[in-house]
Amino acid sequence: MDRFVWTSGLLEINETLVIQQRGVRVYDGEEKIKFDAGTLLLSTHRLIWRDQKNHECCMAIPLSQIVFIEEQAAGIGKSAKIVVHLHPAPSNKEPGPFQSSKNSYIKLSFKEHGQIEFYRRLSEEMTQRRWENMPVSQSLQTSKGPQPGRVRAVGIVGIERKLEEKRKETDKNISEAFEDLSKLMIKAKEMVELSKSIANKIKEKQGDITEDETIRFKSYLLSMGIANPVTRETYGSGTQYHMQLAKQLAGILQAPLEERGGIMSLTEVYCLVNRARGMEVKMELLSPDLVHACKMLEELKLPRRLSVFDSGVMIIELQYHKEEEMLASVLEMILEKGSLTSEEFAKLVGMSVLLAKEGVLLAEKMGHLCRDDSVEGLRFYPNLFMTQS
Repeated sequence: MDRFVWTSGLLEINETLVIQQRGVRVYDGEEKIKFDAGTLLLSTHRLIWRDQKNHECCMAIPLSQIVFIEEQAAGIGKSAKIVVHLHPAPSNKEPGPFQSSKNSYIKLSFKEHGQIEFYRRLSEEMTQRRWENMPVSQSLQTSKGPQPGRVRAVGIVGIERKLEEKRKETDKNISEAFEDLSKLMIKAKEMVELSKSIANKIKEKQGDITEDETIRFKSYLLSMGIANPVTRETYGSGTQYHMQLAKQLAGILQAPLEERGGIMSLTEVYCLVNRARGMEVKMELLSPDLVHACKMLEELKLPRRLSVFDSGVMIIELQYHKEEEMLASVLEMILEKGSLTSEEFAKLVGMSVLLAKEGVLLAEKMGHLCRDDSVEGLRFYPNLFMTQS
């Protein structure tokens, strides 16, 4: 712990934020110390720990002080940890929380998970050693003492600098998001082509393959699930987790949405996604996380979106799906049949009863349909005032 120095937490010029994770406790060797709940930030130059309650309590250690890192698995009642082995503290070190320590390593305990992704990104920074490309005048190494000529950015200059740093970080995150999305869509396309190919082969062999064999074959496809599911253990429990989950949802839902005319209820999505994840993630079902991830679909400019009917029913639909097309489909079917219940309409178009009911209710709201609510149930008829005029 004597390698840490106090810091404001602001990023220096040419320093970039790589990843951050809440709920991290710092150990001095094996000893518990007062720094028990904070946000751990990894930049291209430093590890920064900031107390979650008292933001004035902020300390950092340069990456150049790290010898090597290793993972420590979670146990019963124990969180997973990253062990960071350090060089000896220099004699002219700046002030920090501890002036001396008998330990040559620290432990970072991840109470809210996310250690897998953090370890991967930290390993990458240790390999790339990007801090060495920084001009000497702006170096953050602890071997240099306090710089008397250094002026801290305050006032308007400080605000402008913070805004510029935030803009750079946002640009980087957007670039990474689109890069990941491109890879995900390529894989999703391959899986769609594979499923179509297998479906065609099943149709071709219809006479040769029994129904039981067909069901068994399709179950094998379902059991493959998602090769690399997004989990809290990998990405923690914050925004990063929901962003990665939203990207994965975009790939999973491509084929099912196309098969269902571009629209699915959130209940259907929940069952489909958890079934696909079930073989890989047996104990981590998605519920509120699914809603949070779906709300980010449009924000991340993914080709899906979350919509809500007047009744409160949530749906996921393709970006090109239009309400007018759904209304036209409802009206055309009811004009053809004379009258329909929502259950009958659902059966005809191959849609869930829930979505079918929302569709006919929307058509009624727009004035295209009239209802007959009797002991036989709720039946919808074309509005002759609209159709015959």
